Amino acid sequence: MNIIKSTYIILVSFLIMNMFVSCEKMLEVDVPTHELPSDIIFEDVQTANSALAGLYAKMRDNAPLAANGSGALLGIYTDDLDYYANPVSNATFDLFNNTQIDTNTTVSSFWSESYEVIYIANSIISGCDSSLALPTSEKNRIKGEALLARSLILLYLQQIFGDIPYPISTDYTINQVLGKTASDQVLIQLANDVNLSISLLPNEYRSAERIFLNKKAGELILAKIYMIQQRYTEAEILLKGIVSDPRYVFEQDLTKVFTKTGKHIIWQLKPQNGAATKESTLYYFGNVAPSLYALSGALAQSFVASDLRKTNWTASSTFNGNTWLRSSKYKNRLPGNDTEYSIVFRLEEAYLLLSECYLQQNRLNEALPYVNATRQRASLVPLGQPISKENLLNEIILENRHEFFAEMGHRFLDLKRINRLNSLIPIKPNWKSYHLLWPIPQKEVLMNANLKPQNSGY
Repeated sequence: MNIIKSTYIILVSFLIMNMFVSCEKMLEVDVPTHELPSDIIFEDVQTANSALAGLYAKMRDNAPLAANGSGALLGIYTDDLDYYANPVSNATFDLFNNTQIDTNTTVSSFWSESYEVIYIANSIISGCDSSLALPTSEKNRIKGEALLARSLILLYLQQIFGDIPYPISTDYTINQVLGKTASDQVLIQLANDVNLSISLLPNEYRSAERIFLNKKAGELILAKIYMIQQRYTEAEILLKGIVSDPRYVFEQDLTKVFTKTGKHIIWQLKPQNGAATKESTLYYFGNVAPSLYALSGALAQSFVASDLRKTNWTASSTFNGNTWLRSSKYKNRLPGNDTEYSIVFRLEEAYLLLSECYLQQNRLNEALPYVNATRQRASLVPLGQPISKENLLNEIILENRHEFFAEMGHRFLDLKRINRLNSLIPIKPNWKSYHLLWPIPQKEVLMNANLKPQNSGY
């Protein structure tokens, strides 16, 4: 966790104002370029919004939501992406090869970057709670966004590491000895925190670009938690509320799914200063051999020829007689990008989760329309009866794979939710059953013995 690092034993004003001066273009407020005491930051709506700007920028640039975070790392860790960088002394290659150990530097960076985001979120929550001048509505909204951001990052950490520290304070004397919370208890606490954030946040977006967390984003996160807990009735209520909300419209044009103006977008992250999304460049390679990521052969072969997502969302490159497929969801790689932002949540996820939710309640007829929505948009024949529960679940898993490859770690999270990560054993030669979790970074355990025991297998 590295919460005890001296770089974090500082005022929230230094964290936000000095680390994130460049993020002013991200919001409709200016980020002050001078240092302010934290009590002043949270006595003014403009400076408090600037603090949130720093949090959103940090989420955009850090694991797990950064392009090279869960989307890439969990993609190679499972079976959606192959990794072509030099394997010598390469911690990321070890993740791809499923040979990571507790000293893996990529794992360590993922952990520490995630807790940096959590620290900043906690600073904002604390500032709001202490503020005497912020209007109640603004205080609630700012706290709600920070609390929901913290909850999302902690959810990723719980899914990837299992038992984890759950810091709610910025006090380093507490955090440096903070022990682990049991994985099931983390989910319970997350459900409580997300419910609180939902009560604080409005449905309306404060920007037409949907770059800020709102109530419906919170409801989607809560539904994901409930699905993990197998609380299907409660998840159904939330998901039905999202798909029926008139603010969201299913995008029927496959070529427009990754444009920033879509009404199917629930939340997206704005690139810095008009830059291209990092996804557009991270996965790109021309007619040369890939040097980083390419779609795995297993993923490429899982598409049927008529699936328009393979046509529109992938591109092929040939070099020396070899051909590779790359993700081509984000296409604008030019400076001055004004067409694409990095989508974190979109309506299609609510559709497929609702389909799975109905299936888990043995309501297959109700499940079919929601899995068929993405299938028919991709020019596939809709599924119908008769179909068994097992076959429909397999189709939902496959539909998730084709819809969300290289996006936010979906493949790992989806397989884990339905307890099928070990299906990777025959596909990935080094996969072991304990690879359901990553190791807690050794350097964190050495600094804080309360992080013991290490995850099994490491």
